[in-house]
Amino acid sequence: MDRVLEALYDSDRRGNLGPSSPNINRWLGDIRTYFPTSVVQLMQKDALERLGMERMLLEPELLESVTPDVHLVGALLTLGKMLPDKTRETARMVVRKVVEQIEIRMRFPLEQAIRGSLNRAERNFRPRPHEINWPHTVRTNLRYYQPELNTIIPHRLIGYGHKRRQLKHVILLIDQSGSMASSVVYAGVAASVMASIRSLRTHIVAFDTSVVDLSEHLDDPVDLLFGIQLGGGTDIAKALKYAAGLVQIPKETTLLLISDLFEGGKEQDMLAQVDHLKAAGVNFISLLALNDEGAPAFDRNIAEKLAIRGIPAFACTPDLFPGLISAALNEEAVGDWMGRNGISSKN
Repeated sequence: MDRVLEALYDSDRRGNLGPSSPNINRWLGDIRTYFPTSVVQLMQKDALERLGMERMLLEPELLESVTPDVHLVGALLTLGKMLPDKTRETARMVVRKVVEQIEIRMRFPLEQAIRGSLNRAERNFRPRPHEINWPHTVRTNLRYYQPELNTIIPHRLIGYGHKRRQLKHVILLIDQSGSMASSVVYAGVAASVMASIRSLRTHIVAFDTSVVDLSEHLDDPVDLLFGIQLGGGTDIAKALKYAAGLVQIPKETTLLLISDLFEGGKEQDMLAQVDHLKAAGVNFISLLALNDEGAPAFDRNIAEKLAIRGIPAFACTPDLFPGLISAALNEEAVGDWMGRNGISSKN
């Protein structure tokens, strides 16, 4: 244990891992032997950052030795087109493993939250006689059964809801800068889950100084993630302008901007786009991060200006994300949802 820790964390002995594959392979095997998975993932992340071990992700034999996690996927997405052909298929297998793990964690609560929100929005609590949903009404009022009368006296009638004329629409606008790597992974998987719900219209758009609409890949989150190129600049104004073009019915649209808010373009242009979307009636939400690590460094100046506009900027964990989407679809004020979940605004 001391040897493998020293190889990574002792600055005077960084050469211990060496440039040769056998040394790295041995080290990867040793950390899995001596430490639990959560520590292994942390040490791999540190190895990538401290020792510049990106080369181990460029060789399939080494890549197969690494324990898959969100940080590893972020590193693979950062390498992007640099991955050699012989490694690309192995990299896809690693990414798919992590995607499946995240799907197991997020799919059921996200589907339940969204379907519950849409059903509540369509439920009719003042039905005409021919609109009464009798099975649902009986189940809801079982507590009011009167034994002496051998019947239920309903306190609430529940009717069949009127079908929506338009679908609810969610747009995820994802910052591709390197600091957002883990948020990109979680957002990509969440968007794919949401896209599988037919009563919800979902778009996912990634941006740096250019804008890429990845919505056509929503049926396969692995393809979607490999369509993202982490590490570029940032032009939030351009991304917001593109997103505005996707909006058909503003009142039915929720836009989630997932970004640390470090705008590389003109700040006034970005805020003008925000004002335009808000004025049209779009439900605008600013997420500084979607991961388990809390908010990264972010632009406090822009966060404050968003807060003045009624848009709190905050970080959200993947476990809380379904509740956030549910609140957005129910047109609940984000501030109220944050208060119920003990989340403070980062401004």
